[in-house]
Amino acid sequence: MADEMMVKELEEVVVRFSGDSGDGMQLAGNIFSNVSATVGNDICTFPDYPADIRAPQGSLTGVSGFQIHVGAGQVYTPGDRCHVLVAMNPAALKTQIKFCKPQGLVITDSDSFEAKDLEKAKFTTDNPFEELGIKQEVLEVPISSMCKESLKDSGLDNKSILRCKNMFALGLVCWLFNRNLAAAEKMLRDKFAKKPEIAEANIKVLNDGYNYGANTHASTSTYKIESKAPKAKGLYTDINGNKATSYGLIAAAEKAGLQLYLGSYPITPATDILHELAKHKSLGVKTVQCEDEIAGCASAVGAAFAGALAVTTTSGPGVCLKSEAMNLAVIGELPLVVVNVQRGGPSTGMPTKSEQTDLLQALYGRNGESPMPVIAATSPTNCFDAAYMACKIALEHMTPVVLLTDAFVANGSAAWKLPDLNEYPAINPPYVTPDMAGTWTPYQRNEKTGVRYWAVPGTEGFMHRIGGLEKSGETGAISTEPENHDKMVRLRQEKVDKIADCIPEQEVLGDEDADLLIVGWGGTYGHLRLAMDFMRARGQKVALAHFQYINPLPKNTADLLRKYKKIIVAEQNLGQFAGYLRMKVPGIELHQFNQVKGQPFVTRELIDAFTKLLEE
Repeated sequence: MADEMMVKELEEVVVRFSGDSGDGMQLAGNIFSNVSATVGNDICTFPDYPADIRAPQGSLTGVSGFQIHVGAGQVYTPGDRCHVLVAMNPAALKTQIKFCKPQGLVITDSDSFEAKDLEKAKFTTDNPFEELGIKQEVLEVPISSMCKESLKDSGLDNKSILRCKNMFALGLVCWLFNRNLAAAEKMLRDKFAKKPEIAEANIKVLNDGYNYGANTHASTSTYKIESKAPKAKGLYTDINGNKATSYGLIAAAEKAGLQLYLGSYPITPATDILHELAKHKSLGVKTVQCEDEIAGCASAVGAAFAGALAVTTTSGPGVCLKSEAMNLAVIGELPLVVVNVQRGGPSTGMPTKSEQTDLLQALYGRNGESPMPVIAATSPTNCFDAAYMACKIALEHMTPVVLLTDAFVANGSAAWKLPDLNEYPAINPPYVTPDMAGTWTPYQRNEKTGVRYWAVPGTEGFMHRIGGLEKSGETGAISTEPENHDKMVRLRQEKVDKIADCIPEQEVLGDEDADLLIVGWGGTYGHLRLAMDFMRARGQKVALAHFQYINPLPKNTADLLRKYKKIIVAEQNLGQFAGYLRMKVPGIELHQFNQVKGQPFVTRELIDAFTKLLEE
């Protein structure tokens, strides 16, 4: 091992694994993030992969990346640029070097840098490092040939052996950061439980990669990141947003005493919620992979009518198709949770990239006056709480609810403390009571909340019909009366507006007397929080109001916004939330920071833009 004197302590490190789509970069990154989380480090990850099912090997469009930020203290983002870049081939080097710090370390598989590989990546010389003007320290390691040597007696074929090379790179990175391999070995045995020979081959290569670093002293130093963030006692795991969303839905169903029904159709980047929920039949979860998006939502509306906690999951293109069935839930006043994991658009757009461009679609993307509560998750771990609250609002207020996440938080992961469900608020649907039998009608409402009472089909004495045609508020029969329609439209709107009484007021972080208020919503929280913290650390008076509840807005929103001289709304679209705020809070002046790149914000760019506005 390297001499103890050569171990340097770091506050944080950012590592980026990159290679072909088939090189297992997502797995290597996931394992490294898990290993880091188990020793108490805070983490934030960003998987960045192509939409091609399998691009040509070695091509520039087929590069898959996974970035992880590991910190001794609290970590809010996956980092702007990495300290260590693993580039398994020339295409990865060419497309990913821009994400590496100038003083960083680049690790390559030298076996994958032959003339044919350079040609596929469109290099014009035989020295890619010189051609790209690389100033970083480069560690060229013959990873492929060492994998072959390591597993020559394993009985595996050449293709299977080369599939283990991601573990060699991971082993080397684990050595570089003094990571114990026990947790990584356990993950591999769990992942390949049905193929133990594959698990052991990966574990052998992982250890050989670690030992290569130790025996050759591949770098002048190794590093450690001691955990300094005071973490609350409890059981922690590394979780991504889609899994946290799934758990939040299950938790809400359990709390409400209802069966969870998911009607869905596979779509990137939301499909993992369907995969995860399908594993939990033992918890009474029913999942149906329907023939299309329309059926997924329509079947969930049927499940809601039947008395279940009904959910449908999708991304923006799927919401377009679901909108008619969503509207059926609006007019029928049925509890339904619509999860939209936003991705790059319009149309098929950029399926694996992240945006915040579906906000106005969630608010207004249906025919008629069609009010619908909208909640946005702010981080991978917050997806649990956001999903739970979406279910609570849907069930207690008899309304469909849109939960917006996005590809960044859905695929990204963070260290998450397993919650105690006893600490979460009760969920009490407004069921009919026996004394209502005989006088009840389908649109009879609680006078205080404006919510109609829920009669689950099969409840004796409460036979009824609801549907997509406008109904009389008095009898529940079909009605085309002008006055009745006007009344019902207003009642449905008021019911959603009154939800503001049941959600927390909007908090502001930072300086109370700030010269600049940063406003954001949803998955940009980490980057905006880091920008604010950095600016405050250098003496600038800045605050952050980050919104999770979009419709209705928290009750104090107007008063809060009117307190600040300068406000900038930062979002990954062309100004949808800013426009919505101008409509809801007339007279306020808002500046905007907008990017639609399919990539997370770069914190340095935010700081520069906010500072420029402050100095104007």
